[in-house]
This record gives sequence, C-alpha cells and structure tokens, in this order.
Amino acid sequence: MRYLLVDRVTGWEAGRFMEGVKNVTLSEDFLEHHFPRFPVMPGSLLVEALAQLAGWLEGAGTGFKSWLLLERVRSVKYYGFALPGDQVALRVEAAGEEEGLRLFKGVAAVEGKRRAVADFAARAVALADYEDPEEQRARFRVLRREAPFPEAMQ
Repeated sequence: MRYLLVDRVTGWEAGRFMEGVKNVTLSEDFLEHHFPRFPVMPGSLLVEALAQLAGWLEGAGTGFKSWLLLERVRSVKYYGFALPGDQVALRVEAAGEEEGLRLFKGVAAVEGKRRAVADFAARAVALADYEDPEEQRARFRVLRREAPFPEAMQ
C-alpha cells in the first residue's frame, strides 16, 4: 500500500524549501485502528508526509531527474494530534549535506500549532529507477494547481 500524503504544494524555492498541505479525512484507512474511537493521524505518517514533501522539493528542483528516499530520522518531537478534518501545514527546509545524505528540517502544524518537528536525512536517487518522471512531473502540476482544469473546477 502506498500513501500519498501531500495534497497540495503551496510554495517552494528550488534547493531551499517547500510548503504544502495534507488534509486529514475520516475516510483514511489508517484512522480505523489508530486509535479505536479516537482517530488520529499516526505521528510516523506526519514524518512521512514531510519526507514526501522533501522528495517533491528534490524532484521539482532537478527537473524530475532525482528523488529522495528517507534514510535516517535524526530527531522527531510530537506536540499534539492531527485529527480528521484538520489541514496539516507542512514545511521542509534544506539543511545541508552530511555523509552523502541531504539533511532537512521539517514542521507539521495545524492552525499554526506544531504537531511534529523532525530533522531527517535522505539519499538522492535516480527518479526513473522508481517512478516515471513524466508522471511525477504531471502530478506536481496538479499539486501546484498548474494543470489545465475545466473552468467550472477552478
């Protein structure tokens, strides 16, 4: 199973940062058991959303030649829950390189209040080894609302 945890990219600067959002909906299957009668988005998926956003930063910044694979979570702190109906604001910032890995600092917040803060490292890989670069480019246009949509949907 694959979770796509970035619903929209709201801003970015190649090689520096990317911002986006994740909309938490009650219909997401991970909420069924986490936790029964108190559904919350698992903290590990907040970190994964940040890692995916870093992947989009890498992909978009390299013309979709490379992508990132999460290799190491250096630190993570949780400050509260992301609940159904919440829109989680995501932000990742490039924080240098170490031992051939790209370093990032990420924050996931709901209504301006932190839910998770993570420092993590990822390895750059050739995107074509994992995904069709043109499909990822098209998906990024949708995430940025750059894709041609019928006027009724805009």
